[in-house]
Amino acid sequence: MEFLLDGIRAVTPQQCVMYVVGALLIYLAIKKDYEPSLLLPMGFGAILVNLPMSGVLNQMVAGVGESQGIIQWLFETTIEASEALPLLLFIGIGAMIDFGPLLSNPKMFLFGAAAQFGIFFAMIAAVLLGFDLKDAASIGIIGAADGPTSILVSQVLHSNYIGPIAVAAYSYMALVPIIQPFAIKLVTTKKERAMHMPYNPKHVSRSLRINVPFEQAKKDALPYQAMHPKQKQLAAILQAL
Repeated sequence: MEFLLDGIRAVTPQQCVMYVVGALLIYLAIKKDYEPSLLLPMGFGAILVNLPMSGVLNQMVAGVGESQGIIQWLFETTIEASEALPLLLFIGIGAMIDFGPLLSNPKMFLFGAAAQFGIFFAMIAAVLLGFDLKDAASIGIIGAADGPTSILVSQVLHSNYIGPIAVAAYSYMALVPIIQPFAIKLVTTKKERAMHMPYNPKHVSRSLRINVPFEQAKKDALPYQAMHPKQKQLAAILQAL
């Protein structure tokens, strides 16, 4: 009983805020079905790592010494050391994506190119808000909606905001259904939003749906010698698998 009371007394106001954030993410994942594969583990993780003496982070235990926490081990091994976990996560999410509408109308690729503007906009905005240049550059990668790259850049540049950058990069993509209606109302009129736009998708062969993502992955792959040491480590892990 005393151990339970010590844990309750050790809770800080900052941890209480994270409990609310975690509960909100879990609610959005389950009730609203907003990217549950992303928000649900993020919500549980936000709560678990802020529970005093929970054992999920490294901590000193009386009579035992330092106890290895499972979540801290996962972070140090699969994110900090190799970034394998975010990549594997997005490989799984990418496998669920239907590229049919994009392949039937290749002009939509231009919308993806326009997303790169977000890198420079977010970086400049961060500098104007007073962030250090290395932190601003790390924050700017979030503007491209690229979670794994955001984490990698923040680690390479030794940013002081690796945790917040990782949470922001992954959560804001899942919260697009909340942000999108507000953004649309800013740039369109009510009459324009009421227009009926017929959608007649063209046929896309099964082989094309399968081959295009693989071909793009091969084009984007860096030569081994040009890889960052952490990327080389990840390549070795994937080859071993």
